[in-house]
Amino acid sequence: MTPSPVGQASDEQGDQALAGLSFAVKDNIDVAGLPTTAACPDFAHTPTTTAVVVERLLRAGASLRGKTNLDQFACGLNGTRSAYGAVPNSFDARYVSGGSSAGSAYAVATGQVDFALGTDTAGSGRVPAGLNNIVGLKPSRGLISTRGVLPAAQSVDVVSIFARTVPMALRVLATALAPDPQDAYSRTLPLRTAPFGKAFRFGVPSAPDFCGDALAEAEFGAAVRRMESLGGTALAFDYQPFARAAALLYESALVAERYAAIRSFFDDHADSVMEPVRGIIAQGQKYSAADVFDAQRTLRLIAQEVAPLWERIDCMLVPTAPTHYTIAQMQADPVVLNRNLGAYTNFVNLLDYAALSVPSSIRPDGLPFGVTLIGACGSDWALAELGQRYHQTSGLTLGATGQALPAAEALVPVPVDPLEPRMQVAVVGAHLSGMPLNWQLTERGARLVRHTRTAADYRLYALPGTVPPKPGLVRVPEGTGAPIALEVWEMPTAQYGSFVALIPAPLGIGTVRLSDGAQVQCFVCESEALRGARDITHLGGWRAYMQAIATASAASVTSAA
Repeated sequence: MTPSPVGQASDEQGDQALAGLSFAVKDNIDVAGLPTTAACPDFAHTPTTTAVVVERLLRAGASLRGKTNLDQFACGLNGTRSAYGAVPNSFDARYVSGGSSAGSAYAVATGQVDFALGTDTAGSGRVPAGLNNIVGLKPSRGLISTRGVLPAAQSVDVVSIFARTVPMALRVLATALAPDPQDAYSRTLPLRTAPFGKAFRFGVPSAPDFCGDALAEAEFGAAVRRMESLGGTALAFDYQPFARAAALLYESALVAERYAAIRSFFDDHADSVMEPVRGIIAQGQKYSAADVFDAQRTLRLIAQEVAPLWERIDCMLVPTAPTHYTIAQMQADPVVLNRNLGAYTNFVNLLDYAALSVPSSIRPDGLPFGVTLIGACGSDWALAELGQRYHQTSGLTLGATGQALPAAEALVPVPVDPLEPRMQVAVVGAHLSGMPLNWQLTERGARLVRHTRTAADYRLYALPGTVPPKPGLVRVPEGTGAPIALEVWEMPTAQYGSFVALIPAPLGIGTVRLSDGAQVQCFVCESEALRGARDITHLGGWRAYMQAIATASAASVTSAA
């Protein structure tokens, strides 16, 4: 990893959402003062400006550690096509790391940085994640500016995010995304803010090909069963139309866009480009403009063909990569084996989908196996919510670090559609983040706004006989209450009615005054329900009460022993 002199930038208007975090960027992304080489020494130049996405991360408080190795000109999915050497797999150095964002994935998997940026045209932000036991978030096209990023195929390129957990990747996405009027492919998208839910449908290829790898086939079977255990219903679909779309990326006139990305350099310095990258890019020189339109039409016809599938499923589940290869195997057969690694990734950007690669298991031979969740354009947050649930059931450690996977986090939908009406509701008990009923909020696309307290004229009671245990909040005369801890959540107004309908008597919704004088809708309790209830006001909140109960229970067990 090339070290960076840039370090951490500051911005008085920034919210410092990434303060204390370190990151690296793939070496086709510009950083002022650092050479951009794209793994080709003769192409190297030192930009005077920094890519928009990197600037946003720096302003949010993240610290840039340096730049990372890649398949030359981001052309490859294996990490061996670099003038600076092959990037090894973080679990077994004999194996490929996956590419083209090989160095970024390796830096995250080995714990050198908290997160890293890659790029993804055909799977470069997913395959390295799957082969290194980390998360690879491939956003919907156009969410993150690519200004300052050397393109591979600009119309379908995205900046991708590597992290060891889904919440970290989503946190970076929330900071990185923003429309950019100077980026021809930037766009503002209506993003889904509701999860797929506890019961969802996921598509699985009817005849998946694992290139003869029985271990990968077994691990994918286990992955399907795990998704079913999360509430999913598997629906088989014909993968052949998606395979035809994938083939267009390199086997049609669409490859001309790779030539267009570096045309001026390539025309004068083709010998400086290593094989097989040179041969792939050179293919783009033979096609006419009419050929490109024909290829685009074919792609649109495939998109029309597969569109009805999305009426039957919420997302797809596919292997991130169908198998693993050693570096020696890849170098002996670099084109065919590289194509195999992209069997389940190449079509995604072409058909304008979102995708998230998550760790799934460690195979019996010690190599990681990952799966990818694929959803419609704009489903980024919903994929992340399901992806975190899946990752939490894996029992895996983080990357190649051996560190334990932390507990699940409440994921804030990002970004909020500014045109979507929303309202705030406060919760004091079982709906708090991490509590048993919090899913009723997140399932409706609610996001946590802040932690605060009520005004000092409330009392809190533990209601008897409630399952799961619930508190009752009651307003009392001034001077007889105390501030009670609560959380304020914001949800789409359209979801509010269904949320309120879930509230059982004697609880209800009323207006509660907060410590700063603001008023918000909140759970309240009928006074009649307080007979036999335990006054827990002195503890200051429901979370403190539940912790006290757990501590007392543990102490009684120890005493009995």
